[in-house]
This record gives sequence, C-alpha cells and structure tokens, in this order.
Amino acid sequence: MPKIVDHDQYRKDLLNQCFDLFAEKGYASLTTRQIAQVLGVSTGTLYYYFPSKEDLFTQLIEELTEQDLLRAAAEIEGLGTLRERILALGVFLEANEDHFIKQNLLLMDFYQQAGFGQSRGNEAVQRVSQRSRDQIMTTLQIDDPVLATHVLCLIDGWIAERMISPNLVSYAQQAELLADMLEIYLAKTSGAQP
Repeated sequence: MPKIVDHDQYRKDLLNQCFDLFAEKGYASLTTRQIAQVLGVSTGTLYYYFPSKEDLFTQLIEELTEQDLLRAAAEIEGLGTLRERILALGVFLEANEDHFIKQNLLLMDFYQQAGFGQSRGNEAVQRVSQRSRDQIMTTLQIDDPVLATHVLCLIDGWIAERMISPNLVSYAQQAELLADMLEIYLAKTSGAQP
C-alpha cells in the first residue's frame, strides 16, 4: 500500500526546521542546495514545496507569524481590561524574546538581500504586517488601524531596542507605559475623562 503523505503538514514541518537554520546562517548566505542538505531532502523535493528560496522564506515568515499570533492570543484571551491585555502582551514578548529577535534579524537580512525597494513591495511581508495589525486590533479591542499600527511599531521598537540595550529596556515597564498612554488617549478620543 502506498504511503499517504499529508503535503501541507510536510511543508509546515520543513518550514519549522528552516527557522533555526535561517536564524543561524542568515537569509543571504544560504543557498537552496544548502537548505535541502541540512533538511535531509533533495533539492527537487524542496522545489516541489517552495519554488524559490524567497518563497520558502516568505512562507516561513507567514507561518511563524500565524503561530506567534495564535500563541499570543491564547495568553491574552479572557483578560478583561486593556491594561491586563497589554501587560500580558509584555510578559509574552519577554518569554519569547529570543524568538522575536531572531525573526527581526531575519527580516532585516531579507530586506538587505532583496533590496529596500523590492522588499517593501513583497506581498507576503505585507500580509504578515496586516495580519499582525488586525490581531492587535482584536486582542486589544481597539478599532483604529492607525492606532494599531502605532502599537505594532512600538512593539517592534521594543524588540529592536532590547537587542541594543537589554539592560535599559524592560518589556514590563514599556507595557505599563503603553497601557497608561492608551488609556489616556482612548479616554480623550471617546470624550470621557481619564
């Protein structure tokens, strides 16, 4: 009886194995042949699932983002107040800091390799950004995409600053400050007193 392969699950398994490889070696320095060798598959198998190294990488970023957003939502789900949700987000970021630093470094390496203009137009990267913004709106229960974008930029900044000055930046402190600012801003824009 022929072996039945769940191609979608196999593709996800290959992607999950690639994260640490990309994080260790960087996007630019890896070839498709090297990736296939480390994964223990033929280049033909790799090309069957991913037509190019860029396609593999962008699918990886999309898969990682989806997993990260689901994990974050599970941590925050059921918390009542905006402050509680933001503080839980800070705890989640701190607990997964190494993972998020690796992701940010990989994206920067991808941007550098692809060229700034081209990477800005990458549809997969744009989908990841939009999905993250949408999840912030859902999780924090805010309905302003500009405000959600601001929060996303702050989170990205926290991660970047932790790479540079880990002793000067605390996710807990930044989350407290964000909660304070959002509570005041939302109270002001809704007409209520803070």
